Amino acid sequence: MLFGRKKELAELGDIYNSGSFEFVAVYGRRRVGKSALIGHFAKNKRTILFTAIEADGKRNLMLFSQAVLKCAGVSAEASFENWESAFEYVKNMANKRLILVIDEYPYLAQAEKSISSILQKYCDIAFKKTKLMIILCGSSMSFMENQVLGYKSPLYGRRTAQMKIESLNYLDSAKFVPKYSLEHKAIVFGLSGGIPKYLELFDDSIPLRKNIIRNFFSTSGYLYEEPSNLLKQELREPQKYNSIIEAIATGASKLNDIATKTGLESSVTSVYISSLISLGIVNKEGAITEETNKRKTLYSLADTMFLFWYRHVFGNQFSVISGNAESFYDMEISSGLQQFMGYIFEKICREYLKIQNSLNKLPFPLTQIGWWRGTNPQTKSEEEIDIVGINKKQNSVLLCECKFRNAKTDLAVLKDLQDKSFHFADFANKHFMLFSKSEFTSSLKQHKGNNVHLLGINSVYSH
Repeated sequence: MLFGRKKELAELGDIYNSGSFEFVAVYGRRRVGKSALIGHFAKNKRTILFTAIEADGKRNLMLFSQAVLKCAGVSAEASFENWESAFEYVKNMANKRLILVIDEYPYLAQAEKSISSILQKYCDIAFKKTKLMIILCGSSMSFMENQVLGYKSPLYGRRTAQMKIESLNYLDSAKFVPKYSLEHKAIVFGLSGGIPKYLELFDDSIPLRKNIIRNFFSTSGYLYEEPSNLLKQELREPQKYNSIIEAIATGASKLNDIATKTGLESSVTSVYISSLISLGIVNKEGAITEETNKRKTLYSLADTMFLFWYRHVFGNQFSVISGNAESFYDMEISSGLQQFMGYIFEKICREYLKIQNSLNKLPFPLTQIGWWRGTNPQTKSEEEIDIVGINKKQNSVLLCECKFRNAKTDLAVLKDLQDKSFHFADFANKHFMLFSKSEFTSSLKQHKGNNVHLLGINSVYSH
């Protein structure tokens, strides 16, 4: 079953229904569910589905030929003589709506160096007069962005649409484990990073603890070496990337701090981080209202599975190999989940705000949303606000704190947030929103209303 992806399916459906020649580039990181999305979309439609492999051009041409002939209803083991004759055959099939899917296109392009130029020629002339819808799909982000979408590619300008497939949000991720509590659904979302392949690994008929140990802390677990394997597939010098990701996962968020922790030069670190950003592993974000201030730029792990893995699995493999995984989990991981989930809860709260904003259910429309960090001029200490949403035209700001803890959220949290609001003195209208895993104290509830908004776990997780 395909969870989520309503927007992507609707977009593909609109493109398909145009009836004219279309060329769609679909890309995204590995395991994000691109093939499942395309397969679901193409179901019961006339489709040539070809997945390239890491083999030579002749072998890929043979597999492509088989896919074409199968769609045409021809029972033959023959192979087309070359790619031109194969595409010519496809052209003749496309007098009525036909989808041509080439999955793992980077493998094909590496095996057959001229394939992009050949495809360009057919897109420019022969295919334009047909009802063919081409979908090129790839997991190599840099290849797809540079060699398919980039201006130096022979295919540049030929696409009629492109779709970057992102990880699932909390609401869609929660559908994979319907039997779990709201809190455990949120933890699964954080541990999986919203990646469908990883979400499928969690069995909600068994305790969450067992799922975590089985997937992360067993030598046969799917996620035991997953980040390392992904880096080896995508990047050279994985050991340096390991160091950078571990530094970010364990608290280094500024470029200089990351460089110091890794022992690399700042300029070198910046280059490596750029590669990780392009892969969707690292986020680069400026403080809201100060996006151009490089000193306020922070780096974080966009992939929260990587965050958990580099905090708790990387460097602790001995505990797994030695057979102490369960005791290690109980002593080290169980308590660490609370801190890990603080960041995940913020992410879920951001999603909540974006959805509510699209439905016009917030105190005012947000035109920007982000985090904020600054220095208190009186105490000289650094202060943070978890989430800030602004609308400059309406002279309004929404200041939010997210508390993922067992203790009740009390009035002191609101007072602290209100004290920090002087940093936003330029905004006439200030609203304060507190998100809490636990209940709110009665004294805090008395302040609810007007510009103070309190949202518990049920509201946030069930929106």
